[in-house]
Formats: sequence, C-alpha cells, structure tokens
Amino acid sequence: MAKDPVCGMFVEEKHDTIASIKDGRKYYFCSSQCLNEFTQPEKELKKLKNYVTISIGLTIPIVILSLPHMFPSHFETLIPMNYMQYSNFIMLALATPLQFWIGWRFYRGLWDGIRARASNMDTLIAVGTTTAYVYSAIVTIAPGYFPFKSVYFETAAIIITLILIGRLLETRTKEKASNAVRKLLDLQPKMAKILRNGTEIDLPIEQVKENDLMLIKPGERIPADGIVEDGSSSIDESAITGESIPIDKQKGDQVIGATINENGLLKVRATKVGQDTVLAQIITLVEEARIGKAKMQRLVDQVAKYFVPGVMTIALCVGFGWYYVGGIGLTYSILAFVSVIIIACPCALGIATPAALMMGSGKGAENGILFKGGEYLEIARKVKTIVFDKTGTLTKGKPSVTDIVDLTNSALGEAELLRLAAIAESGSEHPLSQAVIIKAKEKGLAILSNPDSFEAVSGHGLRARYADHTILIGNRKLMEDNKLSITSAIETKLKEFESEGKTATIIAIDYNISGIIAFADTIKDEAGEAIDSLRLMGIDVVMLTGDNERTAKAVAYQLGISKVFSQVLPQQKEQVISNLKKNGNVVAMVGDGINDAPALAQADLGIAIGSGTDVAKETGGIILIKGDLRDVVTALDLGRKTVSKIKQNLFWAFAYNVGLIPIAGGILVPFTGVGIFGWLPMFAGMAMAMSSVTVVGNSILLGRYKPRSKKEHKEEDYRENLKTIRTLAASR
Repeated sequence: MAKDPVCGMFVEEKHDTIASIKDGRKYYFCSSQCLNEFTQPEKELKKLKNYVTISIGLTIPIVILSLPHMFPSHFETLIPMNYMQYSNFIMLALATPLQFWIGWRFYRGLWDGIRARASNMDTLIAVGTTTAYVYSAIVTIAPGYFPFKSVYFETAAIIITLILIGRLLETRTKEKASNAVRKLLDLQPKMAKILRNGTEIDLPIEQVKENDLMLIKPGERIPADGIVEDGSSSIDESAITGESIPIDKQKGDQVIGATINENGLLKVRATKVGQDTVLAQIITLVEEARIGKAKMQRLVDQVAKYFVPGVMTIALCVGFGWYYVGGIGLTYSILAFVSVIIIACPCALGIATPAALMMGSGKGAENGILFKGGEYLEIARKVKTIVFDKTGTLTKGKPSVTDIVDLTNSALGEAELLRLAAIAESGSEHPLSQAVIIKAKEKGLAILSNPDSFEAVSGHGLRARYADHTILIGNRKLMEDNKLSITSAIETKLKEFESEGKTATIIAIDYNISGIIAFADTIKDEAGEAIDSLRLMGIDVVMLTGDNERTAKAVAYQLGISKVFSQVLPQQKEQVISNLKKNGNVVAMVGDGINDAPALAQADLGIAIGSGTDVAKETGGIILIKGDLRDVVTALDLGRKTVSKIKQNLFWAFAYNVGLIPIAGGILVPFTGVGIFGWLPMFAGMAMAMSSVTVVGNSILLGRYKPRSKKEHKEEDYRENLKTIRTLAASR
C-alpha cells in the first residue's frame, strides 16, 4: 500500500491506480483531483479560488430563498401564496450548476474512491448532497409525487461551499510551502568566474565542471564545492552549517558552494558540481521530505470509511424493509430511504475542524505563533522529543563580547583596552570587529575617529595605527609572526576561554601583549525557561548543531541539555532526525536557518523561528513570529487544546444526525403512523442548527486559552505527582 502525498489516503500500488513520476520517484493518488494538485498546484489553486467565489455567490441567494421553507409560521403573512412554488424553481436553477459543475470534483472523487475501494470525504459529500438535490428537484418538478413540500437545496449548497473553502485554505498552504525549494535555489550564484589557460571567463553555473579553477572575489558566493588552491579569506558558512562566526580558509581547505567569501581573493578547484554539491543535496532532501512525507490520514476520512457504507446499508435496509415488510407503499419507502441519507449527512462536519482551527490559529497569532495546517496541530500533541538547532535558535546567532582581560596590570585598564580595540576594529566589517564596537558603545566609550592606517591580515587578524600606537588584534599566529611570545599564563587563559566554547583574540599595543577579548554566541534570555518548561511537559530535549563539539557542549551545559549532536552537516541533520523517529517516537525540530530546512522537513513537526530565513519558515509547520523560544511551549500546549476541541466538534457534528437516524428510519411509525415523515424536514433542520451552534460555541470556548507560565507547569506537575502518590497509597 502507498500513501497519497496530497491527502494521505492509502491506495493500492496497482497498474490501474492513478500515478505520477517526479524526479525519478513514483507517487500514487486516490483521485485525479489529488493528482492535479500535485502536478499543477498553481493552476489548481487558481481554479479553486474561482470555484469558491462562484459557490459563495450561488449559495447566499439559495439560503435566503430557503428561509420561508424552514420557518413557514414566521413568513406566512409576509409572502405571497405561490412563493413556495416559484422559489423552488429559482433555487433549482441556482443549485444545479453548484451541484454538478462546482461540485463535480466530489463525483470524480467518489468514482476514484470506488475504483480504489475506499470511502473518503468525497464519498460522503457526493452521496449526501446528491440525495438532497435529487429529492428537492423531484419535489419542485413533480410536487404531487411526495406528500411533503420541503426542499433541501440549501443543505447541499452549504456543504459544498464550506468544504471548498476548507480545501482552498489547505491548497494555499501547500503552495506557499513549495516556495522553500525555490528560495534554496536562489542561494546559488547564476554565474561563475573560471580561470582557463590564464584567462578569466564567465560561465553559467550549469557549465562549471569538476577540476575547473574558480575565482571568487570578496563579497561573492562560491559557485560550487571545492578546495582552496590559492589565497586566504574568511568564509561565512552560516547559511549551510549554522556556524555563526566566519571560518578562516587557506590553501588546502575545503569550501562549500553558496557560502560567502568575506574578504580575501580565493582560487578554488571545483570538486563537486551540479547535483553533487552540498546545496543540491539540501534541496533534494527538503523536496523529498516535503512531498514524500506521509500526511496523517484525516480523521474525517477515517470516520467516512465506515460511516458512509454503514449509512448506505441502513438506508437501503430501511427502504426495502418498509416496502416489503412494512407495506407502506413505494412513495413512503423511497421517502424513508431519502430521509436516512439526508439526516445522516452531518452538515456541521464542514465547520467542525475549521471552526476550532480558526480559534486555535487566532489564539496562536495573538501569542506570536502561526500554525500552517491542521495536521501540525494534531502532531503537536504527540511530540515526545524536541530537537533544537543551536545557532540563531538557542543562541542569538551572532558573536558578542563576553570577557575583557587586561594583561597590563591596570596600566591601561579594561575600558582603555576596549576603546583602542574598537577604534582599530572600526576599519573592518568582520562580525568579531562589529561585536567589539557594539560592546564599546554599550560601555559608553567614545569612538570619535578611525585608525590612521588599517591592514587586514587574512585568516589571522588585523594591524592598525592610531595616535602613535601600533595595535595588533588576532590569533596566536599573528603574534608569533610579529615575534611576540605568548607566556604560559596567557596560554592558560586562552585555553580556559576555548574550553568554554568561546573565541579568544589577543590584543597587542606597541608590540606588547596587553589583553584578551573573548567572544561567544550568547544564549537567548528565554532559552533556559523554555527548556525547563518542556521537560516539565515530559518532553526530551536534544541539541543539534553544525558548530564544533567544544562550543556545542558549553552551550548545552549552561542549558542543562544532556544529549548533543555537534559538527553535523545539513544532510546529516536529516539523518539524525530519522534515527530519533525510530520506534514511533514523534519528533519536533526547532530551527531558523537554511541549514535546518532538511531537518525541519524530515521531522514530524517543524517549528521555525520567525526571525530566521524564509526557507526555514516555509519548511516548518509552525512559525514562531516573535522568535521567543517560550512560544515553543505555548505552541505545543495550544496544539493539544485545539485538537481536543476538534475531536469534540467532530463528535457533535455526528451526534445529532446519528441520533436521528432511527427516527428517519421510521422507528416511531408504529406509534405515530407514516405522518412522522412529515416532521423529518424539521428534525433535519434542528439537527443542522443544533450541531452547528454546538460546534461553533464549543470552538469559541478556545478563545479563553492563556499561555501557561513556567510556574503553572510546575504546579500542574506537582498536582500530577500528588495524584500518583494518592493512587499508590489507595492501592495499598
């Protein structure tokens, strides 16, 4: 059995099953409708928008015209005697295109469902609306055939319109999600500078071959994966690896396509091109996970699978039973059959899920959370493990100055050391330089002038002149090249910072080592509270990052996270998520970058930080608009509450109708006579009204939801523990 990638229904992999091949992979579909949505999503979305507009335009006058039919006692003095006859023909004219043109997709789905031997939502809609339409058409055209005059055109119209609106919202979400792959493709440069026979030529990226020598100037993206042949520079790999601080590259080092050359001129030998590059692999992983991931089978389809055949069987048994056994005649037997079908069709089903989703989504938006579909809400309540990216998710995503050490025994002082360093760094655009300048401004230090001279020493640091001072800022190699010895005390301090996952730079003033400035990607203020709350909810927390092991463990230690995966490339992140999902474990992934996209797509639930990249946001199923990690807790909690409301709504959507099936079948006929069938239109109207009011009212209650604080989580945890203790005590 295969799963339809659009609706999630199971279908048999037979030669006559509807199928399509994309990127070498074969997909099976339950209906031609799902096939069209898969192969031509933009065309299908446009068509659906038009259908919804027309459907609403036809439904509104049908509902208005049907009001005197539903409440005759209120309108009998206001309308002409022949109103019913004329209005029936007008409603028939309006309902016919709505039923057989706009609603043709449901007949197509019914036929495809019969071929696939599976009942689905289309089966329920097609049978229910057709029965209501045909019965109403007979009453209109041959008013004497049935002994009653009530029609159900508005019932069929409302059901079709509500279902189409729901599908439009779903299709728009899927179309928006497909933009993730397009944005990934935009990262790759369109042209590459290639050196051939000593001549520089511009080639389209598709024509770059392995072993071509690429020339990458400062500020340009690297066209393909390769090895540095000549030059040195800092490379911003944050989009691919998640490493927040640019990586120094020199001859012999590997570079990744689509990353940014910060400053130096590089000559890179291409080693992987086309579909073999890291970026291409990321695109493939996102596409496969997004399209190939089996969507959860809709709860309505599960119910319809048994409900539709059951209702049809009951209706047939009722019709034949009354004709052959009850002996009430053909007309009343047909009416009994029709009554069962009409009353059994749950009209509130069309708003059961959208009503709860609307309230849940509204409360989410109030709290900075965007849910992109009902399936994500349902998955949220099942999450057992949540995986966090480090850079830009648990941390702020950019380096900050954490420590300033004055090694001059107060001859300069930390403030003056920071001021001189900031003036020297003002000639550089490097992220570490900007962090120093920001720190100096926070301290209120005046940086009124630029250095007299500035030289960036690629891969090692910088040299600057200011007010007759020579300022060197960089790593050990820069100091050694300038014949400055690093004492054991300084080395100990450097290693201490590095063991904490910090980047330490040395400052020398006038060729005397004067201080150390340490940098780190600092943890977000709310991260600790969010992690603690998730643990109190019984969810395992994991950290996954492309950063080095030392830095990763330092961050994990501060947050109390015991399980850490470090130095993981994007394509490996997807594999880690797959491994965590084994044995039915439901996994959520929280990330913000392009490098997180495959993992977000592979996870059962992708949660993207709103401040992150568009690719991450469009791949994730939940978007945290404010970027506050405490919203992860709120999203999961709100998901649980919303799904609970959806299930309650689905119950009420069926309860009234199912309860009236015995009456529609004629269980009261022995007591009231066949005249009870005259009351069935009123019962059907009451069932529709009561189920709809109950569903809407129950959904509105979700509007009282408020995010729980960490304290409330602890109190609830305490209550649960107390309950367990009391249960154990009672059992003894």
